[in-house]
Amino acid sequence: MRPHSPIFRLLAVAAGAVVLVAGAKVRAAELDPPAAPSRSVTFDEAIARALARNPSALIAQQEILRAEALVRQARSGSLPLLTGSTLGQRLDQERVQVNAGGRVVVQAAQSLSASAQLLIPLVAAQRWMLWLQARDQTELSKVSADDVRRSLAVGAARAYLAVVAQRRNLEVSDRAFRTAQAHFEHAHGRRIGGVGNRLDEVRAEQEEQSTRAQALLARSNLARTQEALGVVLAEDGAVDAAAEPTLLTPLSLEEALREAEQRRGDVRLLRERVTVAKNRLNRSWADYMPSLTGTFQPFYQNPPTLTQPETGWQAQLLLSIPFYDGGLRYGQQDERKVLVTQAEIALQGAVRQVQAEVRTTYATLQQVQAAYQAARSSAKQAREAFDLPNMDYIAGATTNLEVVDAERRARDAETLAAIAEDAARQALLDVLAASGRFP
Repeated sequence: MRPHSPIFRLLAVAAGAVVLVAGAKVRAAELDPPAAPSRSVTFDEAIARALARNPSALIAQQEILRAEALVRQARSGSLPLLTGSTLGQRLDQERVQVNAGGRVVVQAAQSLSASAQLLIPLVAAQRWMLWLQARDQTELSKVSADDVRRSLAVGAARAYLAVVAQRRNLEVSDRAFRTAQAHFEHAHGRRIGGVGNRLDEVRAEQEEQSTRAQALLARSNLARTQEALGVVLAEDGAVDAAAEPTLLTPLSLEEALREAEQRRGDVRLLRERVTVAKNRLNRSWADYMPSLTGTFQPFYQNPPTLTQPETGWQAQLLLSIPFYDGGLRYGQQDERKVLVTQAEIALQGAVRQVQAEVRTTYATLQQVQAAYQAARSSAKQAREAFDLPNMDYIAGATTNLEVVDAERRARDAETLAAIAEDAARQALLDVLAASGRFP
C-alpha cells in the first residue's frame, strides 16, 4: 500500500482518532479564565466617572472655588467698613483740679466710652481694578478646569481602549493556545498509535508551551490595564470595559482646523490668558488716580469730660493724590506690556502646534485604517494557510513542520490585526481630541 494513497490516509486518520483517546491523559491543563473585576463600565460611563471623581478634576473644581473666594476678598477693599469699640476704665481716684472757681473734676475715677466708625471708599480706582482682576482670574480658573477635564477625558478614553485591546489580545492568545493544544494531542496520539514520530510530537509540544506562555502574559497585561483604568476612575480596584466604544465620525480636515482653534481647551486657556493680560494693562490708568475716603464716627462718653461731651459724632474726608513714586507705576506698566506680548507669543505657538497635531492625526488615521484593513486580510489568509497543511498532516501526507510554521504565522497575523485595530481606535481618538471634539 502506497503511503500517500487515499486508503493509507484514511487509516492514518482512524488510527490517530483512536490513539487520541488513549493519550488524553497527557492533555495539558486548561488555562484559567482571567479574573473578572467586580465592576465594569461602558465608555461613556468611564468618561463621566473620571470627570466626576478623578482627583485632578476635583482639585480643578476647588481652584475655581478658591478663585471665587479671592474675588470676595478683593471686593471687600472697595466696600464700606464698619467697626465698633468700647472702653471701660477704673482709676484709683478721680482726677481733680482746684482753681479760683472751686474744685473741678478733670477725670472721673470710673468711666465708660464707646464709638463706631464707618469708612467708605468713595473713589478707590486701584481697589476696583484689583476686584476686576480677581474676577478675571476666576474666569481663567474655569477655563483651566475645562482644559484639565479635557486631558482627563482623553486619559480615561486611552485607559478604556487599552483594556479593550488587551482583551482582544487575550482572545487571540487563547485561540492560538487551543489550536496548539489540539495539535499536540493529535501528534502525541499519532506517535502512540505508531503512525507518527517523536519529532512531530516535540514540535507540537514546544508550540503548545509557547502559546501557553503568551496566553498567561496576556492575562497579566489585561489585569494591569484594568487596574490602570480603575485608578483613572478613582475606584478602589480593577475596572473592566463592558463593551467596545463607538467614537464620533471625524470632520473634514478644513473643518477640524477651524474647530480646533475654538474648542480646544488648551488654546482657549491661552487665549483667556491673553485677555487677562490685556485687561490688566488697560487698567493701568487706575495707578494714577487719586483716592477719596470718607469716615463717620459717632461716640458716647460717660461721664463727659471737658473735651468730650457725652454723645457726638465726627466726619472726615481724606483725599490722597500720588504725585511721585520713584517710577514704580511706569515699571509696572512696562511689565504688563511684556506679559501681554508673552501671552500672545504662547498663543500663536499653541495654535501652530494644534494645527500641526490636527494634520498629523488625520494623516495617521488614514494610514492606520489602511493598515488595519491589510492586517485583517492578512489574518484571514494566514488562517486559510494554516488549514491546508493541517489537513495534509492529519491525513498523514506530511510532517507537522509546515503546520507549526503556519500556526505561528496565523498567530502573528491575528496579533498584528489586534494591534492594528487598537491603533485605529487610538488614531480616531487622537483626531477627535486634536480637533476639540472630544470630550
